Amino acid sequence: MKKFLTLLLAVTCITGFSQKLPAYQLFTASGKKTDFGKMLNAMQQQEVILFGEYHDNPIAHWLQLELTRSLGNQQQITLGAEMFEADNQQALNAFLAGKLSAKGLDSNARLWKNYPTDYAPLVKYAKEKNYAFIATNIPRRYASMVAKGGFEVLDTISAEAKTWMMPLPVAYDSLLPCYKNMLQMMGGHGSSNLPKAQAVKDASMAYFILQHLQPGVPFIHYNGAYHSDNYESINWYLKRSKPGIKIGTISTVTQKDISKLEKENTGKADFIIVVDEDMTRTY
Repeated sequence: MKKFLTLLLAVTCITGFSQKLPAYQLFTASGKKTDFGKMLNAMQQQEVILFGEYHDNPIAHWLQLELTRSLGNQQQITLGAEMFEADNQQALNAFLAGKLSAKGLDSNARLWKNYPTDYAPLVKYAKEKNYAFIATNIPRRYASMVAKGGFEVLDTISAEAKTWMMPLPVAYDSLLPCYKNMLQMMGGHGSSNLPKAQAVKDASMAYFILQHLQPGVPFIHYNGAYHSDNYESINWYLKRSKPGIKIGTISTVTQKDISKLEKENTGKADFIIVVDEDMTRTY
């Protein structure tokens, strides 16, 4: 009887001090609360899904995996990511085909430092299901060249290097808010070539998505939220090349209060993941 009373007291204390601590809340573009099931149903209707993440956010990475599994367990899908540069496609293909070990992939591809925790599960899933995983990003060295010397520097690179990016010349609209705001965020201290470096990433990711798009096979793409927020960036390049393409967008934001979508975060995407700003980070 004494042990029972002790246990009852412990449970009562825990219950008394416990509280609900939701880690995230999903919203529509207009700020209406929604749920994973509705987001999944909407994404099933799309040709391309742009999943905008915060690179160090565990909730975003978890939902990426859950959405990918939910889609991929019902139908064939194609996966692709900003986190793989196009010249690493051969190594990625070798791993997916079982010809290269995880250690070999790490040695032959420029993997991000959070690859083991955040992106390896997606790549492993693609391998298990025999789904293509596309390296969509321009090699960073060429984006760095553009940041210093503008689009013109790409005319000086080899023919092979040009296969690892969008076709030249690069379409570019400097008035798009996604590029215009980059300079504003730097307080006028940045070069006008910085948004161009962002643009070659966006254009390359859009190009490789379209190159591997198949009828009836959704392409789910993982990228930093800035690369797809406000229906610009990658989205702009996709629609420029293929007007009418069906694109579903997801963004990630953090807020102190996740019960209501803040005004500044409305309209960023079809679905917006609001994560508690105190959530731990993966790096």
